[in-house]
Amino acid sequence: MHKIRLIILGLSVSQTQSGAYALVLAEENGDRRIPIIIGPVEAQAIAIQLEGLKPPRPLTHDLIKNIALAFDIALLEVIIYKLEEGIFYSELLCEMDGKEIKIDSRTSDAVALALRFRCPIYTTEEILKKSGIILDLEDEESPVRNTQNKEEYSEPEVSTYSQYTEKELNEMINEAVQNEDYEKASIIRDELKRRKK
Repeated sequence: MHKIRLIILGLSVSQTQSGAYALVLAEENGDRRIPIIIGPVEAQAIAIQLEGLKPPRPLTHDLIKNIALAFDIALLEVIIYKLEEGIFYSELLCEMDGKEIKIDSRTSDAVALALRFRCPIYTTEEILKKSGIILDLEDEESPVRNTQNKEEYSEPEVSTYSQYTEKELNEMINEAVQNEDYEKASIIRDELKRRKK
């Protein structure tokens, strides 16, 4: 099986399912994208890692990583190996005591863990042929939030936090993380980043 490496392009609100999100994975050396519909909890687990936020207590995926590290289990890679009736199937390839072990996983969980372990994500040509689409990210109407260079695609907007001082914003971001309000924390962080430009 020939594997094709994917990168995480971004998250957006799903246009097809209310309350859901689209995780967009991109072919590393190509134009095809795979949109995967995921729930809000899974989207939050991925967004927290993409945004570099540190929750005060470990979230589920952080806990899994801590357990794996405590027992000397390495996550080598994630493979999205099957697409059936609109559902993506993934496996975690782990190593323990020199033995490789494959573990079945939901794709959203696999991606959240891949981010934490900094391991590659792969799929197959067959899946890219079935589900791969080409998105024009230069289009300003695109709903995808590009996490690698998001300033390039963000529309300029007046932040509701623009009237606060940097000290106040830093206090607010710490409070938001303590309260596990990661969406608010990421908005405040974006305001702080904008000021540093």
